[in-house]
Formats: sequence, structure tokens, C-alpha cells
Amino acid sequence: MTPRLWAVCALVVLLGALIAYAAATVPWHRAPHPRADQLAALDRLPSEQVARGRAFHGELRPGRYAGMLTGLILTLALGLTPLGARLVELAGRPFGDHWLARAVLGGLLVVLVLELASLPFAAWRHTVVVRYGLSVQSWGGWALDLLKSYAVGAVIGGIVLAGFFTVTHFAPRWWWAFGAAGAAVLVVLLSFVLPVLVEPVFNRFTPMAEGPLRTELLALADRDGVPVRDVLVADASRRTRAVNAYVSGLGPTRRIVVYDTMLTEATPDEVVSVAAHELGHAKDDDVLTGTIIGALGAAAAVIALYLLGGWSGLLRLAGTDTIGEPRAIGLLLVVSSVAGLVAGPAQAFVSRRIEARADIHALDLTGAPETFEAMQHRLGTVNLADPDPPSWEHTMFASHPSTVQRMAAARAYARGER
Repeated sequence: MTPRLWAVCALVVLLGALIAYAAATVPWHRAPHPRADQLAALDRLPSEQVARGRAFHGELRPGRYAGMLTGLILTLALGLTPLGARLVELAGRPFGDHWLARAVLGGLLVVLVLELASLPFAAWRHTVVVRYGLSVQSWGGWALDLLKSYAVGAVIGGIVLAGFFTVTHFAPRWWWAFGAAGAAVLVVLLSFVLPVLVEPVFNRFTPMAEGPLRTELLALADRDGVPVRDVLVADASRRTRAVNAYVSGLGPTRRIVVYDTMLTEATPDEVVSVAAHELGHAKDDDVLTGTIIGALGAAAAVIALYLLGGWSGLLRLAGTDTIGEPRAIGLLLVVSSVAGLVAGPAQAFVSRRIEARADIHALDLTGAPETFEAMQHRLGTVNLADPDPPSWEHTMFASHPSTVQRMAAARAYARGER
């Protein structure tokens, strides 16, 4: 068989494996959260809190969607015209137009143009969250975090670009096979590396002081059969008033992380409730599931790009001869952006199902639906959530059930409804 036919067969197998694995691991059933209970929960929330949350998101909404539209238009301009190819050539010219310089520096230049276009919207968002008191960061701290994120992205992006185009350069007929394997391995590797190497770039983590709460959290993890390495406190208060906790890492790197803001805003029982939710993700191997789905998806995406490379019309628009050369970076971004927009609602749906399962796990583990509901109330209040957002927006973008949905699920659970 020809390489192209092998690629088609490999793509079919990968997509089949992805669908089968998702069907077996994603919790398609969701526990009851009756609308009547949602409305009752909404009525329980102070009207000024609901109004403030809705006003906050109402002010964020125009900039968010304008930023998305601007980014999409610019991405299309860079990928479906020769503009992206010319930027890549410009970056490689000082280095003799070497293919590796084009790949790494050209790719980073194209991404930098997109990032700079999004910068005004990010700055505008910062003004809103500061005005509403959710962020306590100065412009200097905000800019420093932004530069850190650019630096981390440049390192990871440079490695990906160098690896991808090295494969396409030295294996022009079979790069899809090597690239697919490399993409899958990279996704798995990042799942282990990012929590350990990247999280400390943005936060300082210290072991939680010995005391009843730390003892309770470790006992909770032990009772749940989820071994954790430590309980850490993140210094989130230097940038935000938002509260959160999570379980980070896989295997030997797993730890419970609690924002220091949560220790001051929430009761110990509420902290335990949130930790129980996060332990649910670990118990059900949600990070591992996401990693495997991501690895299969990344491998399939590389092969799909290879097959797309046979579409001469797109290549002509992008001003390139093949999708496997650095000048096609803009086109690659177009494909990935459009694919992300199309897949976004499905990914959000799956995420909401996984989060709802973790909620039920927390209720099972703690046996305290009243505390769970109180914690959702507090999360919504402090984090300025819209407790009952527009249904279209929730369906398209929300990664978690809404505040009133989670409170309704706790009420249904208390009645024995599963």
C-alpha cells in the first residue's frame, strides 16, 4: 500500500479507538438535577449576589467574543493567504533560510502576532476583574504573569515545532507515522511534567501546616483509596480573591493543592467537600482518561493534517507547496483553530459530565449534601459566577455544571435520587 493509504487506515483505527475509549470511560449518565430544585436554589441566593455575578459576566462577554472573532479572522488571514508564509520566511532569513530556523522562529513569530492581537482584550479583561474586586494584581504583576506564560509557551511550542518539522524534513513520505507517535508521547509526557515544572512558575507552593484540616484531607484521600504525596497551599492571594482546590499530578507526583484564599474564605468542612470532588477525579482516573483521549486525538490530528496536505487548493491559498514545510504553519493554525471551534461544544459536554460525576463522588465520600450545597454557594459568591447562565452559552462553553445545577444535584442526592 502507498503511504497515503496506510495513513487512511491508521486514522480510521485511531478514531475507532478514540470513540470506543471515550464511550467506555466518559460518564454519559448524569445524576438528577431537577429544574425545580435549580430555581429553588436560585431563589435562595441573595439577589444582589446574582445581579453582581450576571453584571460581571455581562461586562466580560463583549470583549471575550470580540477577542475570539478577532483571533479567528487574523488566523484565517495568516493561513489562507501567503501572509503567514512570508512571516515564516522573514524569520528564517537572518539564518540563511535554514528550514529549522523557519520552523521554530517562523512558527513563534506567527503565534506572537496572534498573541499581540489578543493583548488588548486580555488587558481589558484585567481592568474588569480588578474593578469587580476578583483580581488583586497590579499591572506589573499581571504583565509578569503574561510574560511567564509567553515564555512557557515559547519553550513548549519551540520543542513541538522543531520536532514536527524535523520529522517532516527527514521523512517526507512517512512523517505522519512518526509525527503521530511523537504527538501521542508528548501529550503523555506533558501530563506528568506540567504539574511539576510549570505550576511553580506561576505559584509558590508550601506544605499545609500540621493541624486538623491537613489530617482530615490526608485521611479523606486514604479512605478514598487515592494515595497523595502531600497537601500543598498555593499563594493564589497575591493575584486573586477566587477560591479553588485541586488534585494535581499523576502517580508519584499527585498532591492535593488548596488556594490560600480558600483557607480564609471557606469553612474546613467546605474545604473537605471541594477536596472530595477533586479526589473523585483522581479516583476515576479522569486525568489519565483525558491524557489517553488527548494522545489518541493528537495522533489522529497529525495524520489528518497529512491527508489534508493533498488538498492543493488550500496549499495555493497559503502560498506553500506542501503542508509538511514550515511555510505552512499559518495553514496548520487555521486547521487547528477551526477544529477546536467545531469540537469545543462536545469537549465542554464531556467535561460537564466528568465534573458532575466528581460532584456525586464528593457527596458519596463525605455524606454531607448540605455542606456541598453551601460550598457551591460560596464558590459562586466569591468567584463571581453567573449562577444560572444563558443556556446557549453554557452548552457551548461551560466546562462545569452551573452553580444552581450543582446545588440542585445535592438536593436530589439528599432525597436519595441517583
